[in-house]
Amino acid sequence: MHVGLIGAGMMGHGMAANLLKHGHRVSVIAHRNRAPVEDLVAKGATEARTLGEIARAEAILLCVTTSKVVEDTIRQLTPHLRAGQIIMDAGTSAPAATKKLAQELAALGVAYADIPLTGGPEQAEQGVLGVLCGASPETFARISPLLGCFATTIRHFGPPGSGHTAKLISNYLVTGMVALVAEAFGAARQATIDWQDLYEVMLNGSGNSGVLRKMVEPALKGDFDGYRFALANAAKDIGYYAELAEGLGCSSKLTDSVAEVFARAVETGHGGRNVSHLLDPAIDDVS
Repeated sequence: MHVGLIGAGMMGHGMAANLLKHGHRVSVIAHRNRAPVEDLVAKGATEARTLGEIARAEAILLCVTTSKVVEDTIRQLTPHLRAGQIIMDAGTSAPAATKKLAQELAALGVAYADIPLTGGPEQAEQGVLGVLCGASPETFARISPLLGCFATTIRHFGPPGSGHTAKLISNYLVTGMVALVAEAFGAARQATIDWQDLYEVMLNGSGNSGVLRKMVEPALKGDFDGYRFALANAAKDIGYYAELAEGLGCSSKLTDSVAEVFARAVETGHGGRNVSHLLDPAIDDVS
């Protein structure tokens, strides 16, 4: 299948590379960072100069940051779209916006699927991501061979918007754990409790988790980029979750507290840093 990629960043690059590896044709549009685009071209991709060129593909894969960017991109693509195409949003977007876009595109005969991911850039390169899919059964059947090129755990949660709903719930758990790890180790610092000893004991207890290991183990060596998830993106995701929870009637003070941690990080100029920087004593204005 011919796939057009918009967003050859940390995740998009690995996904596209695996699509190429499995024999699919990939077109990729110019990105502010030339390196991943040039690498994909070297692997066999074609560089598109315009969104119109990307829209020649049978399936269009969006790997962008926010619902607004997704909406703006699709508005620009719309004049070039044709019936029978598929658009896949691999980002973490607001479910309400996803449902609205799916309805608008359906009127044009274009299928829409939300395919947010679990895993990071390393898993994208290895082709072992997880996918939480929201799509019609027919669309899910069409895109499953593509998803299998870069993911090993693929779940279909229902119609468009359900994948993003499931992902936001999953990310709420993750961001909550990030905030707890940061606060716990901040308290340990204040109490002069040795981080190494505390971490080793935690590994043998119920507090052991992927979040704990990604954040703390590198931090013990002075590396606060162990968990490669930008604070700004975490703030965006928890904001979307808060909207979702309010609509479902299950918002809580806990949601507000977690959201405040990441909002404060962005407000104090740390949005571009990874979430494990919440452990960094140099930015203790956040944690």
